[in-house]
Amino acid sequence: MWNLDSDWYSPRSLLSSPTQYDFPGDRFIPNRSLMDLDQAHSLLTNRTTKKVRNENFNEFYRQKIDENLTLDSEGRPFRILVFRGSPKSSRKSIRHIDEMREEEMVALQNSTKKNQFRRLPKTEDRILDAPNIRNDYYLNIMDWGKNNILAVALDSDLYLWNADNRNVLKLFQATEGDYPCSVAWSEDTKFVAVGFMQSKLQLWDAEASKPVRNLEGHDRRVAAIAWNGHILTSGSQDKSIINHDVRVRNNVVSRLNTHREEVCGLKWSSRGNILASGGNENLIYIWDSSKMSSSNFLHRLKEHRAAVKPLAWCPYQSDVLASGGGTQDGCIKLWNVQKGTCICSIDTKAQVCGLEWNRHHKEILSGHGFSTGENRNQLSMWKYPSMTKVGDLNRHSSRVLHLSQSPDGLTVVSAGADETLRLWNVFGPPAADASEFSHLDNLLSLKISPIR
Repeated sequence: MWNLDSDWYSPRSLLSSPTQYDFPGDRFIPNRSLMDLDQAHSLLTNRTTKKVRNENFNEFYRQKIDENLTLDSEGRPFRILVFRGSPKSSRKSIRHIDEMREEEMVALQNSTKKNQFRRLPKTEDRILDAPNIRNDYYLNIMDWGKNNILAVALDSDLYLWNADNRNVLKLFQATEGDYPCSVAWSEDTKFVAVGFMQSKLQLWDAEASKPVRNLEGHDRRVAAIAWNGHILTSGSQDKSIINHDVRVRNNVVSRLNTHREEVCGLKWSSRGNILASGGNENLIYIWDSSKMSSSNFLHRLKEHRAAVKPLAWCPYQSDVLASGGGTQDGCIKLWNVQKGTCICSIDTKAQVCGLEWNRHHKEILSGHGFSTGENRNQLSMWKYPSMTKVGDLNRHSSRVLHLSQSPDGLTVVSAGADETLRLWNVFGPPAADASEFSHLDNLLSLKISPIR
């Protein structure tokens, strides 16, 4: 016989209805060092053979095993031989844990399937009339501020549409021969910045409906602007980028003259430390905010084959930038700006006019224009990071010029050359079919021209 220590583990079994034991086992426990567990398991579960391949496992030993391990302390047969932990352990049975894990796996698979096949709405939630919107790829004339007010330029006029109460305000009309080319709300929504065809750059107080100041520096049209705190960055047809400090009298902080053609896209990262600029010479430049005074860029990205206007930083990976190319390119590219490398490239076969990331699901929405194929004038949703297509929205009759999303990240507005603004509940749960053309809410409520 073997000498057994009092703190050795006790073998227990899994029952169809697990029973908790609060007392130490009193069954015979063999010394594991003298056991071949695989052999013992085979002998105990296969009653048709009596052959013992190990000379140490004689008939007396087998009988002892049968006697002490085939019944529990209450005389019930074991179904499976399992070596468990301490008799004082209160852990649930392994079988129960396996069942829980299986249930969790099924739930996860169902959840993944639901997310994977999330459907897009069939139609827009609302349509606003936008007469005389300029059909120009290089302009950036629409922005949805954190105050839930949409600013959009129609010809020489700038309008503010309040998404809460649906009121429309005409902020100003530009002087003859001039018109807005870019619009951007400040982060605190106290000001709306407007770049003009005749090289002006103005700050407007939206509440007071008056200009606050003019920012000098450009001598051609200003078609791209972006805020970074109190710094307003502007890009112009004069090929320059200027950082303006709107708090001080001498507003020009730094000037960059690296682009060889018009600057048509600007976007600051969410942390405000990196700026991306796109140009009509098909290039993207990545800038470090702390080194911009020296005009030394971090990276020059040159894989697009047409002008780069739409730029969008990934909300879940701060070093990932999405960009879109013009008609001769038609590609959406994802970049790692730390390494300056292209992660992924998707050929949409259509001009990419706008990009917006979904903050609630890992997706990105693209707006498209001219195309030789069937992808023109549509919005397309893509899964990230696989960049497989979720679906398309084909409601605009002309190219999609601009995209912007609401402060809550659920609604996207698309501005089309068909002179409509279409609001899509595309980033949240699929909405019911509530398409409507609202004569009360459209931008013609100011009676600047008859309702169509």
